Amino acid sequence: MTNTPLSIRRIKKIASFIFLGWVVVFIVLFNTTLNFSWPVSIADSVITNGLLALACIILSNLLGFYQPKNETIVFVLALTFILALFITFASKFLLLALFSDQQTYVNFLKFSLTVRFLILFVFIAWCALANILWYRLEEQSATQERLLAAQNLSKEAELNKLRHQLQPHFLFNSLNSVYALTIVNPKEAGTMITKLASFLRGTLKRDDEVWVNVAEEMEYIGLYLDIEKVRFSHRLNIDVKIAEETLNLCLPGTLLQPIVENAIKFGLYNTAAAITISVDVKLQHNHLVITVRNPFDPELKATGGTGFGLSAIRRRLYLLFADEKLLRTEATPENIFITTLKIPQQNDENNID
Repeated sequence: MTNTPLSIRRIKKIASFIFLGWVVVFIVLFNTTLNFSWPVSIADSVITNGLLALACIILSNLLGFYQPKNETIVFVLALTFILALFITFASKFLLLALFSDQQTYVNFLKFSLTVRFLILFVFIAWCALANILWYRLEEQSATQERLLAAQNLSKEAELNKLRHQLQPHFLFNSLNSVYALTIVNPKEAGTMITKLASFLRGTLKRDDEVWVNVAEEMEYIGLYLDIEKVRFSHRLNIDVKIAEETLNLCLPGTLLQPIVENAIKFGLYNTAAAITISVDVKLQHNHLVITVRNPFDPELKATGGTGFGLSAIRRRLYLLFADEKLLRTEATPENIFITTLKIPQQNDENNID
């Protein structure tokens, strides 16, 4: 519940109508039921209810600035008692000053003081309770908003951390390869530095982009694969298939590169033979499905885990979609390691034109 200007104006308007209606009801009651004159009926109703309204306004403002954390009930009852007592005797003083010559009304006023006090006490207590509930709900709503904002900031910070934690690993490997190439093949070293600069420039450009389309992501992956081809030369072959209808679909930025890096690491690092890494991008059942295949050494698979960075990818997907089944891995009997990534595409907002 938020104290917007519109809601405050609406509450004030409703309260004004209630006050006027209540005043009219008491005027009619005094005049028709108790047979007092119109001046007496109007004065009694306006003065008593006016003081009651003033007390409610004072109470509301006071509770808005101060509410005791402990012994709230005692505080409210004491405050209600004082205000009800004040209104009872203040209204009595004003009405006696106006109509002291009307003995019938004076006797009625003195006789009804206790009843007036009880009625005023109940109404002021109800007003206090309503205000306490209002301000407590406001405080709870504000606390929830702050908690949600903190959770979103924490989630965003963790996502940014997961997006970038694999880049130093790749950069160190690339710089080591550049150093080696400067000794054996300076021309290839220059090519790799140029491609590495383009890749890092693209990384910096995409830092503020949570979502990118498939065309942009695959261009980014292409730069990464070009760098890896320079590193591994003829040993690394790439087979990329992209369905045309997926080009404008979106996925979290820089999500695919760690998966491809994982495929190259476990497919190429422990063999001298040439291998083929395949990437297949398609649309299936309202999901963008990206499949990466690489050969692997079964002995390495038995001693190693599921691959570098896959746990971080799962965590990032869970933060974005609250689904732990969007990243699947599978090892076939033919020693092919398959990583399947699924990105939901149900909303039109997930398509980037």
